[in-house]
Amino acid sequence: MLLLAFLNSSCSEKEQSKTLRLAHGLDVNHSVHIAMVKMGEELDRLSKGKLTIQIYPNQQLGSERELLELVQLGSIDMTKSSAAVVESFSPEYKVFGIPYLFTTDEHRLKVLNGEIGQRILNSSTDYNLRGLSYYDSGKRSFYTKDRLVEKPSDLKGLKIRVQQSNTAIQMVNSYEASATPIAFGELYSALQQGVVDGAENNPPSFYLTRHYEVCRYYILNEHTAIPDILVISEITWKELNEQERAWVKEAADVSRKLQFELWEISEQESLDAVKAAGVEVIYPDKEPFKEASKELIERLTEDPLVRELYLQIQDLE
Repeated sequence: MLLLAFLNSSCSEKEQSKTLRLAHGLDVNHSVHIAMVKMGEELDRLSKGKLTIQIYPNQQLGSERELLELVQLGSIDMTKSSAAVVESFSPEYKVFGIPYLFTTDEHRLKVLNGEIGQRILNSSTDYNLRGLSYYDSGKRSFYTKDRLVEKPSDLKGLKIRVQQSNTAIQMVNSYEASATPIAFGELYSALQQGVVDGAENNPPSFYLTRHYEVCRYYILNEHTAIPDILVISEITWKELNEQERAWVKEAADVSRKLQFELWEISEQESLDAVKAAGVEVIYPDKEPFKEASKELIERLTEDPLVRELYLQIQDLE
């Protein structure tokens, strides 16, 4: 009902103003949502009220993939999605799913803020998905309900929730676990009911979703660093004039900078909070995980497009 009501809402908008509808699946306390609020404030200021943003958080309008499909159709204007989900629409994003792609945080930021990062953002326009900017999503690590994991072989036989990403599925399966794609909003109950034995995500997501209430172990192997993408519908983009596009890009850049600052703070706060709640945080030797990933990396880079991007990223190290 909410979706139907909001799709019809544009009919009542004032002729002289436009409202961009932005939906995402995160909690309102998440750094991404806070940064989106800032983007809305900045866009309102820059345009003097001619262009505004209305935000629908907490999966009110659907899962990440469903929201991307709505953006493709122009039914909503903007969303935030993990690059792992966008890869289903644009193959360039697959490169972010390669384990241990970046050697340092500085290397990662150099890629995201440079020509390679912009190329990837631009790659999805043919699919009606224009990448505006990246949001920091840190590094993904495993968490489990009952089994202590210190090396890849400890994951053998565990059902691990992954995003709806073929690359993520291959990655988890390469550790001899059983990858199980489940919508993020359904994961808490799936963990409670034993549908899966664990999952993998960054510290703020582990904390804000309260998955730490179910999972006793958080293993900081940091296997991937997959960014979030702020996406606008290409249909919407073409309806904006040059001035409006400039406002949107400037507001998105302000939002990105704030989110990166907030992310760094929220990562440590989240780790401190889950430790205080009784979660055992393990800092394993990453070398066995890197070694176990080599065959997968070779397989993923058999794709000429992915291999080209992978080598370019390695050259920036």
